[in-house]
Amino acid sequence: MILDCLLDSLIDSIKLLPFLFITYYVMEYLEHKAGSKMQYAIKKAGKSGPLIGGVLGAFPQCGFSAAASNLYAGKIITIGTLIAVYLSTSDEMLPIMISNNAGVAVIGKFLIVKILIGMIAGFVIDFVFRKKSYEQNIHHICEEHHCHCEEGILKSAIHHTLEIFIYILIISFVLNIIIGVVGEDTIQSVISNKPFIGGMISGLIGLIPNCAGSVVITELFLNGVISFGVALSGLLAGSGVGILVLFRVNDDIKENIKILLITYIVSVIVGFIVGLVF
Repeated sequence: MILDCLLDSLIDSIKLLPFLFITYYVMEYLEHKAGSKMQYAIKKAGKSGPLIGGVLGAFPQCGFSAAASNLYAGKIITIGTLIAVYLSTSDEMLPIMISNNAGVAVIGKFLIVKILIGMIAGFVIDFVFRKKSYEQNIHHICEEHHCHCEEGILKSAIHHTLEIFIYILIISFVLNIIIGVVGEDTIQSVISNKPFIGGMISGLIGLIPNCAGSVVITELFLNGVISFGVALSGLLAGSGVGILVLFRVNDDIKENIKILLITYIVSVIVGFIVGLVF
């Protein structure tokens, strides 16, 4: 069984390679050409920061969430704008769904909900914490946070493609083993019968401070193991390395924990509510 699972995972992952590379090459091109303009736009957004952050945060990969963490640590953007970016960040969800031909309707539904929730939550959070003042300060956006901004477009695209290929291969292999031993129906019934608990678990997976979380959740959704609501909880909570960067560049640990908890709680509750609707 192990050999069959490994072979199936390897074949499925190799099939995705050309699609992943094309997707990442296009995204890297856009990020290199428009990245600085996006960061400038969010810095100048002011009170409309959650609106801009929610839209720009949906740009794939976690480079922008890392940038937002630096901007927040430098008191350039508000806490609402930061969380709007975290909630809307799609990380590796988009390239994986595109590679698997998930369909425009499915992809659009995830992106639209994530953007709307990011914006709404951002404005509400800024209203609650409106007394906190922010002063202009300068921070370097791209440092050592795995966003590969310093690399060329081709090299960076290859790096991301191989990195995600390995993640997908490992995760697919592990998932195939688990599904083969436990049974897909058993896993699905446990999560489906307890959607709130499923959302809590998915949210915790999403908080993993790298692209592994979004890869796991997206693969589980595409395999039909988890529902849209449960997947949404994890993908809302997943900000890639954004949270990790925040803990590194922002000295206020209590504030960082507060931001982490707010992001997680909003993600789980929204995923549960949306799951009831869809």
